[in-house]
Amino acid sequence: MTTKGHLLATRAHLTRRLVQLYAGLALYGASTALLVEAGLGLEPWGVLHQGLAQLTGLTIGVVSIIVGATVLLLWIPLRQRPGLGTVSNVFVVGLAMDGTLALVPDTHSLAVRVPLLVAGIVLNGAATGLYIAAAFGPGPRDGLMTGLHRRTGRSIRLMRTAIEVAVVATGFALGGTIGVGTLLYALTIGPLAQVFLRMFAVPAASGGSTVVATGTPQGAILRP
Repeated sequence: MTTKGHLLATRAHLTRRLVQLYAGLALYGASTALLVEAGLGLEPWGVLHQGLAQLTGLTIGVVSIIVGATVLLLWIPLRQRPGLGTVSNVFVVGLAMDGTLALVPDTHSLAVRVPLLVAGIVLNGAATGLYIAAAFGPGPRDGLMTGLHRRTGRSIRLMRTAIEVAVVATGFALGGTIGVGTLLYALTIGPLAQVFLRMFAVPAASGGSTVVATGTPQGAILRP
């Protein structure tokens, strides 16, 4: 491949990764908004965000941004290094969440809320596959877990469980919604993210073989 051809391939590769990153983050925010509208239970961090939103009177998207920024500050003592995806995550997800909530009308019918729940979970899995495959760095909450794992020597699973139990308990105490959607999300997000990670895997810029996750993908068990 000529130098010019290699440069064009590199630019195309970077462009695809950027499109995947921001599409994934925007869809993540939209999917979370669908779960909020369904009212049948949120994912762990969503429970906390909703509870804090009710406590403070802020929108859930703004709360998500504040929490994300706060968690990012905790990276400093953990010596974690944020990437473009990390910083973008803080703002894009929250803005997309509030934007979607402003567009989707309120509904009280179970016949509508159940499809909203299913659509939100599937879309969340697709969004997870998109932004993780872009490989621009983990989300703030992801890095908190992996940072604690490295500093304490405890397993990823234990750190994830401890953090999410604390997050859900706090959010629920503040009025966040726990329900069948919370359980369904926990059971399905890993397999869904695995499928979409393979689907959206980005080939190497040089045209080499596509690299996909094997086993349980790191991001599949984490929130951005």
